[in-house]
Amino acid sequence: MIKKDVIIYGGTPAGITAAVQLARAGYSVAIAEFSQQIGGMTASGLGATDLGAEEAVGGLAKEFYQEIAYYYQKEKQWNFEPKAAQYVFHKWVKEHNIPVYYRQHLEKVCKINGEITEIMMEDSSRYQANIFIDCSYEGDLLAKAGISYYVGREANATYKEIYNGIQFGAPHHKFEKWIDPYKVEGDAKSGLLPGITENDPALLGYQGQGDHRIQAYNFRICLTNDPQNRLPFPKPVHYYAEQYQLLLRYIHSGIWDVMKLHTMLPNRKSDLNNFGAFSTDYIGMNYDWPAGSYERREEIFQKHVNYNLGLLYFLANDEQVPVNIRREVAEWGLPEDEFMETGHWPPQLYIREARRMISDYVMTDHNCLGQSTVHDSIGLASYHMDSHNCRRVVIDGRCVNEGDVQVPTAPFSISYRSIRPRSSECTNLLVPVCLSSSHIAYGAIRMEPVFMILGQSAGLAAILALKNKVGVQAVRYNELRTELLRYGQVLDWSEEIEDDPIKRMESTFGK
Repeated sequence: MIKKDVIIYGGTPAGITAAVQLARAGYSVAIAEFSQQIGGMTASGLGATDLGAEEAVGGLAKEFYQEIAYYYQKEKQWNFEPKAAQYVFHKWVKEHNIPVYYRQHLEKVCKINGEITEIMMEDSSRYQANIFIDCSYEGDLLAKAGISYYVGREANATYKEIYNGIQFGAPHHKFEKWIDPYKVEGDAKSGLLPGITENDPALLGYQGQGDHRIQAYNFRICLTNDPQNRLPFPKPVHYYAEQYQLLLRYIHSGIWDVMKLHTMLPNRKSDLNNFGAFSTDYIGMNYDWPAGSYERREEIFQKHVNYNLGLLYFLANDEQVPVNIRREVAEWGLPEDEFMETGHWPPQLYIREARRMISDYVMTDHNCLGQSTVHDSIGLASYHMDSHNCRRVVIDGRCVNEGDVQVPTAPFSISYRSIRPRSSECTNLLVPVCLSSSHIAYGAIRMEPVFMILGQSAGLAAILALKNKVGVQAVRYNELRTELLRYGQVLDWSEEIEDDPIKRMESTFGK
């Protein structure tokens, strides 16, 4: 039995900042982590920070990046190697004597009169606390606690939004040429090329319609072009060159942009992310993840490994690929000094969204666009509204991606009410990652620095609930705000700060 003041499920950056805040205040805390590592995506290849406005980052999130700068002996450093993030997170955990329990697969949540009393794992481990914080990317604890949540894209009509639901006609990550989707070009009876999920006009839906689909996952792959540290891309155990025939057709049309979003990190490494119509996003292959069993998630995880690693192997080695592209890709490889325990491959799949809680306040695109403001800010989000594609379909004999949204936003405040459940559902749970938000608003919130901010704010809210012996809904915001500001959180955006959201977005995707 592990008994603490606060138990955190999920060793993501949010979980770590929540734990550090609690430990610094003298409260007992432990982290139960599903996997064998902490740090989530920040420590698993996402080294090109999705920053937004630099001035919007405060508190422990800012301290993390200051630690990164110190690691590299720089005054400022936002991009970093995975091992640098791992170093900082493990340093924090050790300095604050925070116990971390790995391979903890949540099985059961016990509640009495609206309070979680205990959570149990598949290995029979039991955790008791006065407050629980769900910092998982999937929202597994909130779901097993019976909290209301949503998976997929709400219709625009649900919250009177503009950018939610089915989205056609995006200016980015689309096919720039007419690409035939059939195995035999022009012959619909020959079947679809792999990677195309729908060919039924009746299933296309309409702009803004809600559905169950979620934006694509991938790995943020750390690569290097340093010959002294570079390992050639290995051939996956389950490798199918046929998976990339659509990409090959696209390349032969004259488009080569798979590795365009390839951001350099220190020491000749890079963070490879999805770019264009066909890249590292495994579009339409993740729908079962949010509510899937652990076994089903493992299947999806391995399919993403095979797809992403197979993509790089294909581009570097397959003789169907033009020789100049093969040479370009072969200049890169996996870094020998990263992810030694997992074959130099990042261990964390990029779960861009899964469950999202539904509480008393739902963050929507009205918040992102500055049309609505909140009176109980616990931190700022400042990245643009960002949804990756959700599916790849056939329209009039042409291959089309659907679901991409990229809309610039100024920094906006996130409500305390969005990270705590309704009082009728649970009074001692906080949810800083799978918070109450629509799909498209979550696209602007779901960035790792923001998760660090929200994790710390959840930790401070937990402290006040413990101190005053009240449920999380009864925490007085004025008192919470005072504590947030005392610990360096940025809660309000000043119009006097020079910031160009359009320019920030264009710096990533181009004009």
